[in-house]
Amino acid sequence: MLCAAIVVAAGRGSRAGGALPKQYHSVGGQSVLRRTLAALCAHPGIAAVQVVFHPDDAALYEAACAGLAKLRPPVAGGADRQASVQAGLEALADLAPDIVLVHDAARPFVSQALIARAIAAGAEHGAAIPGLPVTDTVKSVDDAGLVSGTPDRAGLRAVQTPQAFSYDNLRAAHAAALAAGRMGLTDDAAVMESAGHNVQVFEGEAQNVKLTHPADLARADAALTPRLDDVRMGTGFDVHAFGPGDHVMLGGLAIPFSQGLDGHSDADVGLHALTDAILGALCDGDIGAHFPPSDPQWKGATSDRFLAFAAERVRARGGVIAHLDLTLICEAPKVGPHRDAIRACISEIVGLPVSRISVKATTTERLGFTGRREGIAAMASATIRLPEETLPEETETP
Repeated sequence: MLCAAIVVAAGRGSRAGGALPKQYHSVGGQSVLRRTLAALCAHPGIAAVQVVFHPDDAALYEAACAGLAKLRPPVAGGADRQASVQAGLEALADLAPDIVLVHDAARPFVSQALIARAIAAGAEHGAAIPGLPVTDTVKSVDDAGLVSGTPDRAGLRAVQTPQAFSYDNLRAAHAAALAAGRMGLTDDAAVMESAGHNVQVFEGEAQNVKLTHPADLARADAALTPRLDDVRMGTGFDVHAFGPGDHVMLGGLAIPFSQGLDGHSDADVGLHALTDAILGALCDGDIGAHFPPSDPQWKGATSDRFLAFAAERVRARGGVIAHLDLTLICEAPKVGPHRDAIRACISEIVGLPVSRISVKATTTERLGFTGRREGIAAMASATIRLPEETLPEETETP
């Protein structure tokens, strides 16, 4: 049987707060709508997905659906949910599916198993909805807020989506409701009931929650964001001698000076030390392993490329840089006047707030090669956070 899905995404979601409709809020790095669409598009039993959206959200929608298969061109929704679903049903007329699922855009946790149960139940019964037993006591109240009754919760169900129906029957039921002026029905089961159809309830899922309020979005974001419990620190050290030139590169900043620094690249001791600190925290070799001085392509290269590379290695592992600390060791030039500019340069290279970047300077009290003004040294530390790895269990050697 041919099955299509309608995703209702035209609402404004004002209760969720913020400038965006709730279906375009980011949870775990992706929009709510994209997560919902990806789940439906991934199911082999669904041939096509029809989104009903608000035309004002066209740019947001295009970003949310980029790269997803099975999506038909979106259609504009109506004044309420009932009208929006009817618009989606009419848009599917050329496909004429046997079964249609209707799903809320704001339910991104729908599982493949629940989708499969919905398709099967819709095919068997012609009208089926997922539901959960009500565990709280429910009260009826009057306009004054006084309790007027206590329904038996044994006969109550909290209803979810996707709801599954015979396409022809649901389309006819919507047309009949419109003709009779029965408007404001809050789900498609109610539309089918109004047309005299029986609606079967099948097992829903507790995690298939609808995101409505700001707290719902916050909980969803926390649930979908990996826990970065593997905290690591690495250190780096670098030295470059003075040579001919009229400036030195320190922390990505060109500082006017009577000499330059000798090196295969631009000899930025600060960025080299930071690069090694990050690579050290990753246990990923050192700067020489990734950018060997024997390779002519790195002759004169700017060191921001090295540091950006190391930062990207952290992101590729699903981690973040939490803090960078750089100490420059030299008698001259004076670093203090340039400290904030250096921090800003590093911030731009690694994508870390300036508040998480420390730059300090010291001398060796005229001792050693830096004290004799023969060059500059740098020490750095990097703190990163990675997702906790599951380590293999140790086995005893017999």
